[in-house]
Amino acid sequence: MQAHVLEGGFDNHAVDSSHAFRAVMTAMARPGQIATLQGALPPAPLSKAAGVVLLTLCDPETPIYLAPSHDTQQLRDWITFHTGAPFVTAEAAIFAVGTWQDLPVSAFAIGTAEYPDRSATLIVECESLSNTGEVLRGPGIKDQTALSLPKTDAFQTNAALFPLGLDFIFTCGDRLAALPRTTRVG
Repeated sequence: MQAHVLEGGFDNHAVDSSHAFRAVMTAMARPGQIATLQGALPPAPLSKAAGVVLLTLCDPETPIYLAPSHDTQQLRDWITFHTGAPFVTAEAAIFAVGTWQDLPVSAFAIGTAEYPDRSATLIVECESLSNTGEVLRGPGIKDQTALSLPKTDAFQTNAALFPLGLDFIFTCGDRLAALPRTTRVG
């Protein structure tokens, strides 16, 4: 096993993962709010924030899809060592990681009427992340907020599927913001 695989995880797993979990859950509860994450140094091309999310939310029972932009052997080895998560096709994924252009959004599970929670969460790696752009409204947002999104109509279509649909986490460097399916984009 190469040394790079062993590096980049949480230094203090219990403390780092609990801080990261709270940050991710707060981001999901407050769509559009940008948070800064610490604790992981994953191999390129994965951002620090996306690495923290994977270390926090994935385990051997959490199938991951890596988009072509992120499907490297070094990254697969790092994820396997630190989480044990298996790699699957888009249709079978619980989590997916990649750039917007490389994620086959229509291929991911959106849940079923009986089990709407059986849907995927997409971790979308962005070149920039700011509170400008599309207007967001819905649960967890007082009045409205804004977030730079890659494509407005895809998120409007997703929100219309509620209670089904995908959840999104946008990452850029050590920052993240979330867009759950309950959020209306306009």
